Amino acid sequence: MKIFFFLLILFHALIHLLGFLKGFQILELKEFTLSISKSMGLIWLGATLILISAAILFVIDHPLWWLFAFSGIVFSQILIVVFWTDAKFGSIPNALILMVAIVAFAQFIFQNKVNEEVDSILSDSIEKTLSPINEKSIQSLPIAVQRWLKQSGIMEKPPIHSMKMVQNYHIKLDPSQKKWYPAQAEQFSTTFPPAFVWTADMKMMPLLYAFGRDKFIDGEGEMLFKLLSLFPVAKDGFNPQINESALQRYLGEIVWNPTAALMAYITWEEIDQNTAKATLRYKNTTGSGIFYFDENGRFTQFVAERYMGSGKDAKKHLWTAKALEHQEFNGITLPSKCNANWKLENEDWTWAEFEVTQVEFNLDIK
Repeated sequence: MKIFFFLLILFHALIHLLGFLKGFQILELKEFTLSISKSMGLIWLGATLILISAAILFVIDHPLWWLFAFSGIVFSQILIVVFWTDAKFGSIPNALILMVAIVAFAQFIFQNKVNEEVDSILSDSIEKTLSPINEKSIQSLPIAVQRWLKQSGIMEKPPIHSMKMVQNYHIKLDPSQKKWYPAQAEQFSTTFPPAFVWTADMKMMPLLYAFGRDKFIDGEGEMLFKLLSLFPVAKDGFNPQINESALQRYLGEIVWNPTAALMAYITWEEIDQNTAKATLRYKNTTGSGIFYFDENGRFTQFVAERYMGSGKDAKKHLWTAKALEHQEFNGITLPSKCNANWKLENEDWTWAEFEVTQVEFNLDIK
């Protein structure tokens, strides 16, 4: 589909070249019944070059290709109106290109907002003057948590103040949905203050994408998904239920950031040799969950009672994030394949399966 759209722009651009050739009498084109002056021929050439630039920038995924597309469409449509008898059918490709360019522009604006949020949490992140994690620093933690930290490889390494994860997702938006939607996701998170920004680009069907963002910043959560980056299909946030749910997500994801287990905002309660309860308190929000580990200290699952949705009718359901495989990233062993499940009244809904493909620690803070 990408190649088809590239060829559409390119072919449309080259059609405009005929106006230039006619204006400068390089070719005698009977298809153009109206005369074209040299000055108008140059405008036809200008439209050609702008649209060719848009096509090239589109195919190389340049984020500003839509700007050239808008400019080329304006020039093209003016020429079409002036030479309506000969060129009226050129309005059809212009309309198609315009629709795709509008979607690209909306995604550019959405992505810029996300980038600002990421820059914000990274710039607010504090590199706490912590010594590398050692036996003394973990001795007050539950046995299961101590074993997890030791097997993870974090011991005697620099504390993690920020991180980036890249993930491949399969998502079901509804318990009755049969087919998985593939998605590419990226997450930035910080240790102090506790915060994350997660984005996903989800392909629902050919030509139909949803771009989403989930975040927890300054103790508040918000989730937003937009169809084609234009039309909100899911939006919720800045209320006690969503704040708590986002905080619990952050809590469960400390398995990718073991340093956070030592932060003062988390308190631990030992349940048994392989299980511990954690409670995270930050700003005006509190949430908790239970971590399960195997005999070797590897994380197996995180279970919490989380709100699904918000408002007066919102109910808590059992939410489980389960580790299926582990992998070493930059010297630290982390969950690499996981799934996430809601336990509803009448059924279990595995809404996400994902694989972590890349992890970076301690990002440059501006």
